[in-house]
Amino acid sequence: MDITPIHRRVVGLDVHQSKITACALIEQPDGSVAVEHREFGGFKRDRRALAEWVRGFDPEVVVMESTGIYWKSPYAALERVGVMAWWSMPVTPETCLAARPTSPMPSGWPRWPRAGLLRASFIPPAEIRHLRLIARQRQKLVGMLAAEKNRLHKVLTDAGIRLNVLVSDVHGASARAMIKALLADAPCTQSSTSPAACGLPAKNCSKPCNRRN
Repeated sequence: MDITPIHRRVVGLDVHQSKITACALIEQPDGSVAVEHREFGGFKRDRRALAEWVRGFDPEVVVMESTGIYWKSPYAALERVGVMAWWSMPVTPETCLAARPTSPMPSGWPRWPRAGLLRASFIPPAEIRHLRLIARQRQKLVGMLAAEKNRLHKVLTDAGIRLNVLVSDVHGASARAMIKALLADAPCTQSSTSPAACGLPAKNCSKPCNRRN
């Protein structure tokens, strides 16, 4: 099938876990197409070499095909040298067959983006990506904290300790002081020279205890 190209300089990258297979299609002034293959490793120095190699062609389109999140570090390396790459998944059976991770990248694979037959996935700018990482990590930590709070409340209830009857916030300063006293097997006492072991004022205590005035 004849494909009419719309880009003259195209680089295709097949990103694996431990290597990156690259193929460049460069149209010459006489209309012929020069094909150059290159393989890079998966370490940081290899990604820098890849970025410089790609930038040397001054490509119009750079397309990456990858499984999972392997594309992120090569994309960042290209971004640092001013090359904006596309991350695209195959959209036809032919490209799916050509871009299988178990097979080397053939020179025909970049013909599809060269003809404009692949659509780039949306990738936000670097600042937004960094902010998104922080926001997602914070959301994860908040969820973990909420789960641990619920677990503490369940453990106290299972042990017959109805702490929420005495205080409105089981995780407040007073409640934490009472929990520490329970763990230390200390009686709930209060004197004029030392703060309450439970941290709760006597007027708010609804149960008799060993408080001393």
